[in-house]
Amino acid sequence: MNFLITGAAGFLGSALANQLVREGHLVRGLDDLSTGDPQALSPDVHFTRGDVNDRPKLWTLLQDIDCVYHLAARVSVPESVLYPREYNAVNVGGTVSLMEAMRDVGVRRVVLVSSGAIYGDQAEQPLRETMPPNPRSPYAVSKLAAEYYVNTIGDLWNIETVCLRVFNAYGPGQHLPASHPPVIPYFLRQALRNGTLVVHGDGTQTRDYVYVDDVVSALIAASTAPGVDGLVINIGSGKETSVRDLVKAVLEVTGSKSEVIYNPKTGGGVSRMCADLTLAAARLGYRPSIPLGHGLRLTLQRDPRFK
Repeated sequence: MNFLITGAAGFLGSALANQLVREGHLVRGLDDLSTGDPQALSPDVHFTRGDVNDRPKLWTLLQDIDCVYHLAARVSVPESVLYPREYNAVNVGGTVSLMEAMRDVGVRRVVLVSSGAIYGDQAEQPLRETMPPNPRSPYAVSKLAAEYYVNTIGDLWNIETVCLRVFNAYGPGQHLPASHPPVIPYFLRQALRNGTLVVHGDGTQTRDYVYVDDVVSALIAASTAPGVDGLVINIGSGKETSVRDLVKAVLEVTGSKSEVIYNPKTGGGVSRMCADLTLAAARLGYRPSIPLGHGLRLTLQRDPRFK
């Protein structure tokens, strides 16, 4: 098959692109490199630097494409609280631009990488796709709006759509910015240095941490799965882990003696998150295979930044 991946040089995009070319597919990648690294991509990926709002470039890249993976997005919850207009422009505006270009060229399936953050705080766990959204940050709002646009436009223009709500993905190659870094690579880096681990809140908040290889398997399945048009599907580990337990796991796999301190909770976060995977198993045959401890060890082994 022929694929276009937006956000191809990012953490999930590069892992997906590299796996697809290993399986013998033609893969085109688009990324503006605001956070992505083209060195993470296999030489067999046909990479183009550019913006998802560049209509002529999209028209060219979409020629003869069977399925689009849309991963181009800004993804930091704390950053979105500071810059909501930018998050709307990229995450919502870029999605609409892509859908218009797909309509113009005639591409018939798109897989949108969405987020479990859309659920916000809920009275029950695990989180099911039928629960009403309760976004608590501009980032979550932007991903929910992108879902609505993809599914509404897809229905109007006869484009098959599937939205995968990916929970807290982690693994080798995850972007580690100086401000607002993702928690797992931040903890691993600090632990290896015996530096202080800073937890925002009391550490009882929970997340569903899913290893990158499991996410990639779900993405690949979504490109050809029957009966998924218009669906929103959770992708996670199905396990609820507190930040305190994550800290323990990181200290164990690194052998670190790092001090742990607890700071006030930052805005935009939620208390508990755990994905219900019933629909993913039924429609995609998805069954995550890498538990947290093993995934942390694989991250240390495979990411040269942690050597």
